[in-house]
Amino acid sequence: MTTETPRWFKSSYSNNGGACIEVADNQPNILVRDSKLGNESPVMALPRSAWSGLVEFAKYV
Repeated sequence: MTTETPRWFKSSYSNNGGACIEVADNQPNILVRDSKLGNESPVMALPRSAWSGLVEFAKYV
């Protein structure tokens, strides 16, 4: 387990229209949250294999 603070970032494909997610990949799991809510957003933790699968799926949607 890491005690490092999550480093949140938005996708480079984000157009800043407000409907974005932020991701932190410097943790054991990939953390995902709603960018509109920032620190108030619930955080979803995904195993790295699940995140990879989600990103691969999103390429074809």
